[in-house]
Amino acid sequence: MKVLCGAMILAGSSVALAGNHVPYPKEKVAEFVVEKLDVTTLPAAIRPKKDKGKKTFGDYGYATRQVDEKGALVEATPGGTQISIRILEQEASGIYVCAGNTGKDESNGHIQRVLLLKLKESNGLLKSKESSKEFNGCPVIGGTDDSDAAASSY
Repeated sequence: MKVLCGAMILAGSSVALAGNHVPYPKEKVAEFVVEKLDVTTLPAAIRPKKDKGKKTFGDYGYATRQVDEKGALVEATPGGTQISIRILEQEASGIYVCAGNTGKDESNGHIQRVLLLKLKESNGLLKSKESSKEFNGCPVIGGTDDSDAAASSY
């Protein structure tokens, strides 16, 4: 009986994991990220101010200024806030990126974070969360974000 239960659990978990596996593109990854990123999941210090019904860079009126295989630069309006996204590593489980901006005003300075982007379904949006994985090309830069810290306190 125990063997049968164990086999059923293993079979069920492998099916559940296989159902969540969505393949990421091999080419034009930065362009894919700009189109599919749910910017409301970016850290508050980087993302635009939340606005009901808006989720993507396009919804917020950001225009792509530069895009290549390894990164993209989007801008709110000509001369407005810029957000840069650099592809660091791509795995079957998600895409690691270095996301940053020039700050919301001169006193904030440059802010940069390593994020893991995940796609739950092929027609959904990429969700981001800060990663504890470190990359030499993307050191954490910038101040703290009190609003997110308060939300994640114990």
